[in-house]
Amino acid sequence: APGTMSGSGSEESQPNQAAEDGQQEAEQDWAAAKAFYENLVTKRPRPPKPQNAITVAVSSRALFDLVEEQRIYEEHGVEKYVEYQQNNENVTLKPGPAFYFVKALEHVNARLLELYPDDEERFDIVLMTNNHAQVGVRLINSINHYGLTIERFCMTGGESPIGYLTAYLTNLYLSADSEKVQEAIEAGIASATMFTANKDVVYSDTQLRVAFDGDAVIFSDESEQIVKEQGLDRFFEHEQLNENKPLAQGPLKGFLEDLGKLQKKFYAKNERLNCPIRTYLVTARSAASSGARVLKTLRSWGLEIDEALFLAGAPKGPVLVKIRPHIFFDDQMFHIEGAQKLGTIAAHVPYGIAQKYHKST
Repeated sequence: APGTMSGSGSEESQPNQAAEDGQQEAEQDWAAAKAFYENLVTKRPRPPKPQNAITVAVSSRALFDLVEEQRIYEEHGVEKYVEYQQNNENVTLKPGPAFYFVKALEHVNARLLELYPDDEERFDIVLMTNNHAQVGVRLINSINHYGLTIERFCMTGGESPIGYLTAYLTNLYLSADSEKVQEAIEAGIASATMFTANKDVVYSDTQLRVAFDGDAVIFSDESEQIVKEQGLDRFFEHEQLNENKPLAQGPLKGFLEDLGKLQKKFYAKNERLNCPIRTYLVTARSAASSGARVLKTLRSWGLEIDEALFLAGAPKGPVLVKIRPHIFFDDQMFHIEGAQKLGTIAAHVPYGIAQKYHKST
């Protein structure tokens, strides 16, 4: 690199210089790609830069129902699986657990493009699959059948997707494979394992609804550790003593923040009452004894949540039936299974102390 320094500081400065050079080259690449794309005549919006977008990476088994195909893969191996997919590439795949969530993201994008036609701050959905490329035609045919806008595909042919998730600056990764989700969480990527609801439910097609558990999802598992190790009374005491000390952030805090940023774009255009995003906190905490710390933490982060439901240990399933979220994030399989039974699409976040008690299968 020009101007290379000598002496003790050179080892530190060179990686920084390399990172800056890499950033400049990446910017030049994007500028060239943008210029090329703008010379083409198309009505489709250009996919946004990962730096500007809220990138949601979805696996093929989360987006589509591939239960039968997965069975063939497990019982007969990869060659038979690929052959089956190729023989059925004109048979449209049925929706999987993340399908209606993705549709709702696309509705938000359509509304954002109406209000901000030149803005790139919107959702970019990437299909992140360890399928082999030969299966791609069936996936593309199914995506086109449903009119989904998924332009970016990563087909890793059995390799781990983590490097690609990092390269795409992924804001959220949804998969049906709990091991990959665990790997992503450990790499610092907001991630969850998708579970299909046990009943068919009608979801809103005009408003994206996202429900979050609190501890070990939006917040760290600090308070959950006290419950598990010292019991509920000590937890209540701890939360009241620390009411004015914000909780540390959890793995999904960034995604809640992303949703909040997009909501503000609608509010800025006087669309608060007609906002296509609604967020819910659904927590087993009780309001009087441990609710204030949660609300004060959100306030300290500058985050608004539309509805906060403190259930004081009551099951979450019945409340979720009323909300009908496109996705509900929780760190405990007990709550995931309860939500599933009553028809909620749930996503397990394998983070924090609860994982020692309930291993996801």
